[in-house]
Amino acid sequence: MYSLTRATYSRTLLRTALSTTGRCARQRSTTPINTVIMFVPQQEAWVVERMGKFSRILEPGLNLLLPIIDRVRYVQSLKEIAIDIPQQSAITLDNVTLNIDGVLYLKVVDPYRASYGVEDPEFAITQLAQTTMRSELGKIALDSVFKERESLNIAIVDAINKASGAWGIVCLRYEIRDIRLPQRVHEAMQMQVEAERKKRAAVLESEGVREADINVAEGKRRARILASEAEKMELINKAQGEATATLAKAEAKAKALDWIAGSLQKPVGGNAASFLVAEQYVTAFKSLAKEGNTIILPANTGDVTSSVAQAMAIYKNLAQPVNAGQVGAGMQSRDDLAEYMSDDEDRKDASNTTKHQT
Repeated sequence: MYSLTRATYSRTLLRTALSTTGRCARQRSTTPINTVIMFVPQQEAWVVERMGKFSRILEPGLNLLLPIIDRVRYVQSLKEIAIDIPQQSAITLDNVTLNIDGVLYLKVVDPYRASYGVEDPEFAITQLAQTTMRSELGKIALDSVFKERESLNIAIVDAINKASGAWGIVCLRYEIRDIRLPQRVHEAMQMQVEAERKKRAAVLESEGVREADINVAEGKRRARILASEAEKMELINKAQGEATATLAKAEAKAKALDWIAGSLQKPVGGNAASFLVAEQYVTAFKSLAKEGNTIILPANTGDVTSSVAQAMAIYKNLAQPVNAGQVGAGMQSRDDLAEYMSDDEDRKDASNTTKHQT
């Protein structure tokens, strides 16, 4: 029995090798011989022929076959398999030649069609994938090959499934593995990338310089605004200070004049006024004698008595009782006294100014 089985096995291998010329090596090497009791592995489908005609498809598990009459002709794997798509050349829409290879993932969904619909399913799928990929690349430009790689893979899968449906095979996905460009095109793309990077660097640098200039200008503008506001506040404070000082000086002079007028109305006011006028007269001439400037003076500058008499006359007018008819005269006398005191202050200021100029 053992020797008969070995002989049958040898004859089966010989017939299989002669009848399946061009069939894939995977099917030829895994086709089992008929041992009556057959155990089909999980995720496999065995196509059985009876006397050279399709009989049935064995499911995973225990199966019984008739010896000699039944024969397992095809073994189809129901697992997802990956097929290496060899490298091929393709021309893009802008006439650039590319060398592209990829990986195709497919699955057998109908063992009967996969066995009898095409002689070598894997070879047919490989050729179909190459031609489809070449056709799809001819529809797009070189830049789109890199930008739309995912959409290109989907288009190839859809085109393959339209043709492979009659073979009982479904293409699940296709992945472009490598894209090789001509040397000159590769160098041109490298130069383009470098130019784009330099452009972005120049743009970023110019934007940085612009931002720096804007910040500097904004800083200068704010500095000028702050300086002008500070100068404005300084001028306002200075004007307010001068106004306050002038007002205080005027109030002090007014109080001094009122105090002097009140003092002159006392019993000894005449003597005090005469002494004050004489003292100021002598002091003024003493200051004038120290300077070498030419000054225009009244004709009676040497007569101290006349000056004192004039001052006393003003005092007498102020000392008289004021009535309704003498209000104007009293006011005129007060004005004369104020004018005299103001002239005396002016003479002192002129003397001090002359000293500073000398």
